[in-house]
Amino acid sequence: MLNKVAVVGAGNVGATAAQRLAEKHLAREVIMIDVAEGIPQGKALDQWQSGPIEGFDARVRGSQGYDEARDAEVFVVTAGIARKPGMSRDDLVRTNAGIVKSVAENIARVAPKSIIIVVSNPLDVMCYVAMKASGFPRERVLGMAGVLDTARYRMFLAEAMDVSVEDIQAMVLGGHGDTMVPLISYTTVSGIPVTQLLAEEKLRPIVDRTRNGGAEIVAFLKTGSAYYAPSAAAVQMVEAIALDKKRILPCSAWLTGEYGLRDVFCGVPCKLGRAGLERIVEVTLTDAERAELHKSAEAVRETQRAVDAA
Repeated sequence: MLNKVAVVGAGNVGATAAQRLAEKHLAREVIMIDVAEGIPQGKALDQWQSGPIEGFDARVRGSQGYDEARDAEVFVVTAGIARKPGMSRDDLVRTNAGIVKSVAENIARVAPKSIIIVVSNPLDVMCYVAMKASGFPRERVLGMAGVLDTARYRMFLAEAMDVSVEDIQAMVLGGHGDTMVPLISYTTVSGIPVTQLLAEEKLRPIVDRTRNGGAEIVAFLKTGSAYYAPSAAAVQMVEAIALDKKRILPCSAWLTGEYGLRDVFCGVPCKLGRAGLERIVEVTLTDAERAELHKSAEAVRETQRAVDAA
């Protein structure tokens, strides 16, 4: 258990993440930060009062500033505007880059040894902004991307095969967007290769649906975006760090030569423990998967350049 975890942003993703952190007993104190006056305090008080029912002792607090989050070990950054129908993640870049830059600078001021988990979109580029603004090493700036995308992929596969999602092992790499790369070659059902259970013509639509999983939800909601699954994914990463679980999870990480890629944030298999990123695991990809991963990384790199040029 950690002493303190902070969630920046008290919107749907942030508030749900704060509740999950408390219910999972991952920190003695959960701080929710938002610029909207009264919103983080009200939601935090409401969550804290659910403790006797849900059985957690964590103190949940809300704040407009960062001082209450001083020396927090982990920050989950959800701040920024959400996607609207017809809006791509890249459309968000100008507004959210400014927000995340300010957030990261404040984090570095009050908790210079902390770990940052970025959820704000466009996610991979916001990781880049956070790392530059905080000055933190790559081990302490990670993006929640592949965990969410993999969860969607696994659920769609479970539905198609009418099997338990618990028996599906899979991983989605690449940027968090339309170019993500579900690894069919590493997808199994209780160790059985998925290609032995689903024909190619049934797998391809599932891959496409995974790539458009967020947009599908936005189209239904019309005035918001996904938050239950994204918050669960971020909290799974916090859990791996808080409990030093050494889990191998697909996360957005700064690459320095892995997979033939350098100077770009991209989703890859990451070993997470108490220090944050402990290792990037390089697996053998098919030629097609490797080409798709490089294409996805280049799409992220283009947006990174746009941020640098702004």
